[in-house]
Amino acid sequence: MKRVLSGMQSSGQLTIGNYIGALRNFVNLQHLHRCYFMVVDMHAITVPQDPAALKEQTESIASLYIAAGLDPNKASIFLQSHVPAHAELGWIMTTLTYMGELERMTQFKDKSAGKESVGAGLFTYPSLMAADILLYNADLIPVGDDQKQHLELTRDLANRFNNRFGEFFTMPEPYMPEIGARIMSLDDASKKMSKSSPNPGSYIAMLDEPSVIRKKLSRAVTDSGREVKYDPQNKPEVSNLISIYSHFANMSVAEIEAKYDGQGYGPFKKDLAEVVVAVLEPIQERYREIRKSGEIFDILKKGAAEASELANETLLEVKKRMGFVLPS
Repeated sequence: MKRVLSGMQSSGQLTIGNYIGALRNFVNLQHLHRCYFMVVDMHAITVPQDPAALKEQTESIASLYIAAGLDPNKASIFLQSHVPAHAELGWIMTTLTYMGELERMTQFKDKSAGKESVGAGLFTYPSLMAADILLYNADLIPVGDDQKQHLELTRDLANRFNNRFGEFFTMPEPYMPEIGARIMSLDDASKKMSKSSPNPGSYIAMLDEPSVIRKKLSRAVTDSGREVKYDPQNKPEVSNLISIYSHFANMSVAEIEAKYDGQGYGPFKKDLAEVVVAVLEPIQERYREIRKSGEIFDILKKGAAEASELANETLLEVKKRMGFVLPS
C-alpha cells in the first residue's frame, strides 16, 4: 500500500473549504492507502498563538477528523508535537535548505507582508514540512495549490539528501483531486476561504450553528444579475456558491443550473444553506459526543505510538548516514 501523509494547522476553526478540499479526501484515502493524518500544532506556532486557544483548537480539529469519518483503526491520527522526531528531522532538513529556496516561498511573502518583524519559524517552516513528509517516506501528499511549492522543496531536499548520503528518501507525489481543492471566501471570491480570516462572515466553520450558516449564506456576496450560472471568469461569486452546493448535495453543476433556471439567487441560496446544514449537523453531533467522552485522547495516544514507530526508524537511519554517533 502507498503511504499518505497530511495534516491541518491548529490555528482557527476548520471551514467547509477545509472539509471539501481536504478532510473529505482524507476519509476516502484511508480505505485505499496506509495513511498518517496529523494536526500540525508545531506549524501553528510560526505565528503567535494564545495558549488556551491553541489547546482548544488542537483538540477541536483532532475531534473533527474523527467526527467527519476518519477511523483510528484504518489511519494513524496524531498530533505533530507528540512525535518528537518531527522537530529533530525538521532541524536536520533546515541545515540542508538554502536561504534562497526559503526566500522564494510565496506563502512566506504573503504572511510576512506589511509586518515590521517576522519570526524565524515562519521563514524556515517549509523545512519542517519537508521533515513531516520524509519521516514517513510518504508516496502521496494531499495538497492544495498554495502548498505545491512546499512539496517541490521537499522533493529537492529528498534528492539532495539522497545524492549526499545514498538513496533513502522516497520522492513524494502530490495528490490533487480534480475538484474540491479550492473553495473561495463568501465576501470576496478572489481569495481562498480561510479559517484565519478576521471576518467570520467570509467563511462557514464546520461547527457553526445552523442558524449562523443560514445567515452567512443569505449574506454571501453574489454577482450582479440573478442567473444561477457557473461562470468563474464573469460570475466568480455565484460560481463559488454553486461549487459548494455541488459538493454538499453531490449534484453536478449542470443539474444545479437546471434546477434554478429562472428562479434567481434567493431560492438558490436558501436551499444551499439547507444542503450544507444537512451534511454538517450529524458531524457536529458526533463531534460533541467525542469531546464529551474524552475518547480523542486515547485515539491520539494510539496514533502517536504508531507514527513514532516509523518516524523514529527513519530518523535513526538519517542520523546514521550523516555520521552522528548513535546512542548505544
